[in-house]
Amino acid sequence: MAAKFIDLDSHEKLEALFQASHQQPVVIFKHSSTCGISAGVYREVESVEADINLVVVQRNRDISNAISQRTGIRHESPQAIVLVNGTPVYHASHWDIEPSQIRFKIS
Repeated sequence: MAAKFIDLDSHEKLEALFQASHQQPVVIFKHSSTCGISAGVYREVESVEADINLVVVQRNRDISNAISQRTGIRHESPQAIVLVNGTPVYHASHWDIEPSQIRFKIS
């Protein structure tokens, strides 16, 4: 089984994810469609057997900014964030993103 990428493209969906994180961990992945590093990390994140909420920053900069504002984590892309109870329990960017750490945080 591989990751199931779900477009995170509205403030309503973002709010729902923060609420859902009180029941189970939520994974957000910020991706740049024009960055080679982001493409490589995307392929690695595909190995995480989970729903991955995908923000393509070129199309949804406002959502990316809202995530940064709500979490206090400076925007980067690629960037992975795991939320539990509305709070980030893991975040990393670029080649520091480790699928094994995402798996650990959501298990």
